[in-house]
Amino acid sequence: MRILIDAVNLPGLTCPPEALTGDDAQAHRNIHVAVQRRDQPAELLDPQPGDSASVTWTLECTTAASSNGTDVKGPYVQGRPGGRFIYLSWGTVDDSGGFTMFRRAKLMLDAVPDEVLAAAARTGLLVGRLGLADARGMPLCARVVPPHITWSAGPADAAHGHPSAGHLR
Repeated sequence: MRILIDAVNLPGLTCPPEALTGDDAQAHRNIHVAVQRRDQPAELLDPQPGDSASVTWTLECTTAASSNGTDVKGPYVQGRPGGRFIYLSWGTVDDSGGFTMFRRAKLMLDAVPDEVLAAAARTGLLVGRLGLADARGMPLCARVVPPHITWSAGPADAAHGHPSAGHLR
């Protein structure tokens, strides 16, 4: 199965310090967002600029029946059975291309409706659509569940050939 993350409404390339609190209370410039590989925060899939009109990533994964329903595993799927999620990491990119993370969003797979996940396992594609700016226009962070993300099953060939699909490295 594939998971297609289709995101719009990105926050831009900068975060002013007055919009942030706590440890984030500093300006961030040249903001990018990427999918974080499981257990390897430095390994990111297809970082995209925070001022993109939209971004899309396609993730390879597997599914298996479990006591909790359908379990999803893959190189970009985090967490334990019944609590799986995908990290979107926000960071700044310096002149040499180095990525320094300053916040993350958790796309909670346990919040996918059971019937949608079962249909996606059959069709081969789970699609998550969301906006990546929070209510203040800053990079979305914390747990992301419906209604902030919409999950649907799609035909398996829909993940191929999407013009902005991220590629696995």
